[in-house]
Amino acid sequence: MLFKDVLGLDHIKTHLASSADGGRIAHAQLFVGAEGSGTLPMALAYVQYLVCGNIEGENSGGDETCNLKFDSLSHPDVHFAFPTSNSEKIKSRAVSNHYMEEWRQFLKEQPYGNLFDWYRLIGIEKKQGQIGVDEAMDVVKKLALKSYEGGYKVMIIWMAEKMNTSAANKLLKLIEEPPEKTLFLLITEDEEQILQTIKSRCQILHFPPLAEAIIADALVKKGLVREEALRLAHEANGNFNKALDLMNNDSEDLVFEKWFVQWVRSAFKATGNKSAIHDLIMWGEEVAKTGRETQKKFLKYCLAVMRQALLLNYGAEELAYMKIHVDNFQLEKFAPFIHENNIMSIVEELEDAIYHIERNGNSKIILTDLSIKLTRLLHRKAA
Repeated sequence: MLFKDVLGLDHIKTHLASSADGGRIAHAQLFVGAEGSGTLPMALAYVQYLVCGNIEGENSGGDETCNLKFDSLSHPDVHFAFPTSNSEKIKSRAVSNHYMEEWRQFLKEQPYGNLFDWYRLIGIEKKQGQIGVDEAMDVVKKLALKSYEGGYKVMIIWMAEKMNTSAANKLLKLIEEPPEKTLFLLITEDEEQILQTIKSRCQILHFPPLAEAIIADALVKKGLVREEALRLAHEANGNFNKALDLMNNDSEDLVFEKWFVQWVRSAFKATGNKSAIHDLIMWGEEVAKTGRETQKKFLKYCLAVMRQALLLNYGAEELAYMKIHVDNFQLEKFAPFIHENNIMSIVEELEDAIYHIERNGNSKIILTDLSIKLTRLLHRKAA
């Protein structure tokens, strides 16, 4: 992937290219950006620029053979680590090497994809993937070998926040003092989850959300009319992956919308209504049947909806981007029920639920408890 293939972010491209040209290359770098902002495509383009030299004007005179290896994602000096878990394919001690065929497919088809897209591709969406100590040992072995082509050896660690403490400690010394011409590129959506000892050894580069105009132009190139492309770009809120999902009607948010509307409507009916409490319990059981990653992603979606509703309630319509497409549910009519007297409590309860699900709590109990608390909070009067 070349810099020209990465959407927008011209200032980051210029910074990375000039630092590479000037030989100012930090041995450990941390790319921080929200889903769909282009951290992974930028990492691939940067590594190709570094390893293969300049190509096509932005990189003229590059090594053609090297570029062909990058095109097939098979360069021997570029290694990847990413979250995995045991699956039907790999029964135990799963590491990234076991999923390289699927990883190449993912990079070619969904370079802006998120963690849930990746889990779905390898069939572990009902599990919680991680970068564990077996993976860390693999990384150490790969980087102990000499560079195949005599240049840089690169380790790209995608979703580095999924690295557990044992793996992080195993890699700590190597990241601090890597062999000569060895580059670590860590990519994360949540900087706060990266172990401080790892973060302190990295040069950090923050990626902003993509501009609406850039997303709209990319959607137009994929066949959308300009007006529809602008509408989806606004709704995507800087997330190109979400814009593509909306264009293809393949967004998990469409399922989440249905769950959210069912949940909220049942919660409104539940005060003094035993049958509605039964509906909430049934709703909790339905969501609990899905995997923990799906449950966490849904609860994060609920957090986003609540924040959008608060913005609408306080007249900040220009900051509201979210739409709900199911059952004629209007966020504008829901907004007055989210106010200064309950928003902090709602956010706290949702974050607590995410915390307990992540730690393998009983999903049915967690979601049912959350539903009953939401019923009380939605009926709380504004100050």
